[in-house]
Amino acid sequence: MKRLLDRLAGALAPRLAYLYIRLLRATMRFDSHNEGVLDRVRAEHGQYIMVFWHSRFVLMRFAHPFEKLAVLASMHRDARMLGQVLERLGVVIARGSSSRGGVAGLRELLRRIRDGYDLAITPDGPKGPRRRLKAGVLATAKYTGKPIVPIGFGASRGRRIGSWDRTLVPYPFSRGVFVYGEPILVPRDTGDEQLERLRGELERTLDRVTDEADCAAGFPIEDPRSPLEAS
Repeated sequence: MKRLLDRLAGALAPRLAYLYIRLLRATMRFDSHNEGVLDRVRAEHGQYIMVFWHSRFVLMRFAHPFEKLAVLASMHRDARMLGQVLERLGVVIARGSSSRGGVAGLRELLRRIRDGYDLAITPDGPKGPRRRLKAGVLATAKYTGKPIVPIGFGASRGRRIGSWDRTLVPYPFSRGVFVYGEPILVPRDTGDEQLERLRGELERTLDRVTDEADCAAGFPIEDPRSPLEAS
C-alpha cells in the first residue's frame, strides 16, 4: 500500500505544482529590473544562458520572455519531478549535471544551442551545497560561446520551505520581482585559474541580484551560507 501511495503522490505532485504555478502567473504582479539586458544580449550574441539559484526556480520560466528554452536537469528524483512541471510549461529538458563532469548534459546543451534554444541552469543544483556555484555552467558558456545572464527573483509574500536550498514559494496575489545582472562571457581559451576567478565573480553576482530582488519585493533577505557552505 505504501508503494502504491508513493507512486500516486509522485504522479500527482507535478500536476499540482504546475497548476499552482499557473495560479501564481495569473494572480501575481511582476516587476523587472534591467530586463533590457536580454534584448541587448540577443542582438549581440543570439542565444544566452540564464542562471539562478535553485531556491528561486518556481517562477523562473517567466523570467524568459522568449519561446525556446532548454533547462539542464539531472536524473535525481526531485529533478525529474521538476522536469515534468517545466515540460508542461513548454520548456525542453536536457538531462545531465551542473558539475564539472556532466559531459552528457553539456553535449545535450550544445545541441539545443545549435537548434536555437536559450539555456537555463541552476548552478547549485540538484543537491547543493546551497548557493555554491559549480563549474559546469562556466564550461557550458566556454564551449557554446554564449554569455551567462545571472537572474534573481523575489516575492513580496511567500514561504521558504525546509528543503536543502530553502526554496522560495510565492503566495498568490503577491508581487514578484526579477533582477537581471550584466552578462558574463567565458572565452574559449580561458584557463583553470581564470575560470575559478569567473566562478567566484558569478557566484557573488548571483548572490547580489537575488538579494536585490528580495529587497525590491520587501521580503527578508535569505540567510547567508553557513561557514561550511560558503565559498
